[in-house]
This record gives sequence, C-alpha cells and structure tokens, in this order.
Amino acid sequence: MQNFELYNPTNLVFGKGQIEKLGSLVPKNAKILLAYGGGSIFKNGVYDQVKSALSGFEIVEFGGIEPNPHFETLMKAIDVVKEKKIDFILAVGGGSVIDGVKFISGATYYEGDPMEILKKRILIKEGSKVIPFGTVLTLPATGSEMNSGSVVTINATQEKLAFGGSALFPKFSICDPTVITSLPERQIQNGIIDAFTHVMEQYLTYPHDGYLQDRIAEGILQTLIEIGPKVVQNPSDYALASNYMWCCTMALNGLIQKGVPSDWATHMIGHELTALYQIDHARTLAIIAPNLYKVMFETKKQKLAQYGKRIFGLTGSDDEIATKAIDKTTEFFHTMGMKTKLSECTDNYNSTADFIANRFQERGWVGLGEKQNITIEKVRKILEMSY
Repeated sequence: MQNFELYNPTNLVFGKGQIEKLGSLVPKNAKILLAYGGGSIFKNGVYDQVKSALSGFEIVEFGGIEPNPHFETLMKAIDVVKEKKIDFILAVGGGSVIDGVKFISGATYYEGDPMEILKKRILIKEGSKVIPFGTVLTLPATGSEMNSGSVVTINATQEKLAFGGSALFPKFSICDPTVITSLPERQIQNGIIDAFTHVMEQYLTYPHDGYLQDRIAEGILQTLIEIGPKVVQNPSDYALASNYMWCCTMALNGLIQKGVPSDWATHMIGHELTALYQIDHARTLAIIAPNLYKVMFETKKQKLAQYGKRIFGLTGSDDEIATKAIDKTTEFFHTMGMKTKLSECTDNYNSTADFIANRFQERGWVGLGEKQNITIEKVRKILEMSY
C-alpha cells in the first residue's frame, strides 16, 4: 500500500431533522451569506427550515448559482461578500452550489487574479485566508459535502476546471436523506451514476495491495447497483434514501483513494462535454467511461476482471470477464436512464474529438490516467468511440 495522509475535518451531521441543529453549528454572531441555486429549496421546504434554524443571525442571500457553477456568477457573489463583510457562508443545495461556495471561500481573499485558481489549479492550503463555510445538502451526487475539491465552469471560454486544497473542507455538512423525496427522477439517476463513477475512478486501475480499499469500494458499487433503480422509483423509502446519500458521500470523501492509485481521466474528458454542450455531468461520465475502459483494456484488464467477478459474479477467462464487465457496466447505466452515446445528447459532435484533444494538448495534459498513459491520441479515440 502506498504511503498516505488522511485529513478530513468536516463534521458530517446525518439523518432526519438535522437541519434544526444549524443554529449551534454556525459560529455565534456570524454574518452569513446564504448561497443557493435555482430556487428548489423554496419548493421543498428546506429554505424555511434553514431560516427557522438560523433565527437571530444576520443573513444575506445570494441565489442563482448554476448547475456547473459559473466563474462569472461566483465573482458577483465575491463582490457581495466583500461589500457586506460576510464572515461565514452557508451553501444550501447540491454539489454545484457547494463547489461554487468553495470557490467563493478561497477566492475572496486570494492575492492575485482569481482566474488563476482555475487556470493554474492553485491549491488553497490550510493556513490560507478563506471564509469558513458549511453546507446543507439537498442533492446527493458529488460528495462535495465532505471533501475539499471543486469544479467551476468559465462560461466565457467554455471550460470546466477543477481546483481544491485542504483549506476548503466544509466546517460541517448537514445531510438529511428525506430531502430527496422532492427531487426529479433525472437528478436521482444522475446522483447514482456520479457516485458510481467516482468509485470507479479510484478503483478501476490495476491490482495493488490496498485490499481493504478495494473491498470498501466494491461495497459502495454493489450498494449503488442494488438500490439505484429502487430509489428512483421510491425516493420516500428512508432506507433507500439514506443508503443512497451515504454512498454518494463515501464515494468521494477521500477514504477509498488513500494508499492506492486513481485515474480521473473519465472526469477530465467528461467535464469538456459539459462545458461544450451543457450535458449533465453524470451523463457525460456514462458516455465516456465504457469507451475509456475499452481503449485502455490491456492496462485495466486485470482490475476489470476482478470487478467483473466480485461485482457481477462473472466467470470465464480474464479477457472474457473483463469484456463482459464493461458490457454489464453499460447495461447498468442504461438501467439508470443514461444515454451512452454523444450523438444521443447533441447534434454538433462531429469535431468534438479533435477540439478536446487539441485543448488538452494546449494545456499540457499529455498523459492522463493512473499510469499517465492515456495520450492525446487515446483521448481522441475514446471520444470518437463515444460518438
């Protein structure tokens, strides 16, 4: 097992009725920026619960943070933070709102052009001057409620770029599984596939001696496969909802990646499809992942075979099992309502492979994946197979 450090200071507050604890979790006398997205929190009652729990606090509201939050919008929020002298931020929403708040937290007092944080992938490390924040999760998917990573879209250049750092963990995150009852079916489907692919990025690499990490990862995958279709049909079932929410958090809170290799190329390519065509993040992953596994088959074959045996109970030679495992993964994506071809999501895809390959080349992203062997040409091939 590789050497590692495990640091995660987020206080996760999980279960029914936990929003009422907000008043004791937010620092006393804090002036709060209440950040949210398109307004769903007004329909599902979360806004009223939050405001009730924060009675007595001074609150400034900032709404309209987009899915795949826009740099341009977040810079407006930073202006509000500075003008109103905000000293705590509360993100109420899904991963996009939380990601956006992480940028606001890290960029407000950044010495330099905030765009550099995204373009240069600046780490906002412990000790940096940031605005502390907490979250009330309303959409399980990204795991952003218990990690220090974020992804922000620069609308002007159609780029979706990641950043993070140890100073950007939420101080607390309230996760009440009952909030999923009001979610549209599409968003629950997306959440399942987002979490599933998060696990796969950290699991489907090559054999190693992180045995426990593999077993934890496989447990999350098996749980998502078991509950995924059921929770879409019956989101008010608390057992299903709570396991769904906890899987999403566990998939990307840092635990299963410690001491083992990880990939993330599916995400890097998928982000480009979202930025270019506004395809839901999870749906870009469903398009890219099976074809990445096919192009990188020889590199990933042993782990694909392990995955096929342990997750789907497949038998045969390693080559046969690995091939069937990719097919089974695609079948699961289809079961969860995913389209797995780019042409099913946009009509303007013909030059996509060349455009993204050239963009990666310009950024210097010339060797992706756990072995840095996903070359620009392989990126192009993966995309072409995804048409």
